Amino acid sequence: MEESSSMGKGITDNSSITALLLKLLALIPTFHYLVASLLVLVVFLYNFLEIHLLGDIFRGFRGDKVHLTYNSASEIYLDIVSKCQSLHGRYLATPWLSSPHFQTTFLNFFGNPPSFSYRRHMFSASDGGTIALDWVLASDVKRSSFDPNKFISKDDTTPIAVMVPGLTSDSSSPYMKHLVHKLAMRGWHVVVSNHRGLGGVSITSDRFYNSGWTEDIRKVINHLHREYPMTVLYAVGSSIGANILVKYLGEEGENTPLAGAASICSPWDLVVCDRFISRKIVQRFYNKALTIGLKGYAKLHKPIMSRLGNWEGIKRSNSVRDFDNHATCLVGNYETVDTYYRCCSSVNFVGNVSIPLLCISSLDDPVCTREAIPWDECRANKNIVLATTAHGGHLGFFQGLRARSLWWVCAVDEFLGVLHSSPYVQEKKKIYTDGLHTTLESSIDKSPYVNVMEDGMVATVANDDVDSHDGDDVEGEPGQGQDPLTEQCTEGEIASPTPVSASQPEEKSTRQLTRRNTWTTWLLLYTALVSTWPLIGPALVMVFKKKLKMARPWLRR
Repeated sequence: MEESSSMGKGITDNSSITALLLKLLALIPTFHYLVASLLVLVVFLYNFLEIHLLGDIFRGFRGDKVHLTYNSASEIYLDIVSKCQSLHGRYLATPWLSSPHFQTTFLNFFGNPPSFSYRRHMFSASDGGTIALDWVLASDVKRSSFDPNKFISKDDTTPIAVMVPGLTSDSSSPYMKHLVHKLAMRGWHVVVSNHRGLGGVSITSDRFYNSGWTEDIRKVINHLHREYPMTVLYAVGSSIGANILVKYLGEEGENTPLAGAASICSPWDLVVCDRFISRKIVQRFYNKALTIGLKGYAKLHKPIMSRLGNWEGIKRSNSVRDFDNHATCLVGNYETVDTYYRCCSSVNFVGNVSIPLLCISSLDDPVCTREAIPWDECRANKNIVLATTAHGGHLGFFQGLRARSLWWVCAVDEFLGVLHSSPYVQEKKKIYTDGLHTTLESSIDKSPYVNVMEDGMVATVANDDVDSHDGDDVEGEPGQGQDPLTEQCTEGEIASPTPVSASQPEEKSTRQLTRRNTWTTWLLLYTALVSTWPLIGPALVMVFKKKLKMARPWLRR
């Protein structure tokens, strides 16, 4: 009986305590609960989105040092990289973009790209494939007016930089326009080698580009070297374009005409990156966004893709891996997806790179994980210098309060400028001007040359009625002294500008997900909450402290 009464008393005590707690909680206004919930949400999102604003504040907005990895006996570092101030300084992200996801998203939403126009040159490969080469000459950005009659002479010694865009990207991508404009302002000629089927160009063969397809960039570089033997060639690859470029450099070794190159945010190991973008919720979002872009690319070229790949599987693809299984592997004749990833990963070719190569990667890249960076391989190769930053996102690296420039663009510009003035380049130039490469299996397409304007429209520059030639007959064409970029009509007059459809559905498909207003609203909300935390925090402490004092008499009873 005593045990039963004690148990009943214990239950009664517990009930009374619970009732007191409920009464205490009822005293707290609903508004305070909302503020507390909002605070918890902010803390969660701060960690979930990897925001580093507080860390930047504690460091006095000094940024983080750029970490360099290189061989101790590297002459490339001693003679070139050691003179680059940007690579020996610090990188501070734009304060209101203090997250790799903010950086990456803002780059696709806005990007703040400079304004200029391209001039287009259609290039045909030996298999019938068509590649759009978008040019910007040094004079195009230094003069107020665009001169379509300007051309590059055979004996021009102005350096030429070849750009290799990322997955489903082309010359109109904001980060690509930042880089092109920066190098053109240096006084160089810049050409963007768009991937097959991108840049508003149809696929004209049964071959598609993929993460390890190096034949196109090889043909383009060899063609440029033959057309302009007196100049020096450089190349810059970004994201998947960086993987393609590094793989090409490893395959060619010392035989490449390039005098130097840069790799930006390369995935390096496609197997590791495939596992990474399927690991967390945030990464799955990027995986889905990339898949949407690839499916949009496939829809643009449905007649060929449905014939060579599994069209039903492509439409049902929910990840990049699914798309590669139903499309890339079938077109490229790879047995499995992992076989494709292992064969095309540039990490396998790093050791054979034989020209100065600057590699830049961000440790918080939400797409190309730091786990794939080949630290030891880069350290073992005397021709490679690897620069890593703590922050930057994927191809973001925005700096300054207005986010008008990208840090990696400035670093690449400085590296190539110092490299071009070094004795290494002069020696390289002598070697390749003595004897050109063998005859190339490529030609200039007979399609009209066009200007790609800033608004996305294409204007006809010239109309060529000459039949197409193979690589052996290019030099024997009429008008040999003129550059194919600005070849004229037979009458010597430039054709009147005619609007041609230059919309890029593949790019629109990629941005259908990222251009939604809801994400922009969340981005602004997160920034506002994080920025006002120093004011909200002390106020919450005072409110809850006062409530606890009022509750003490109830607890003592």
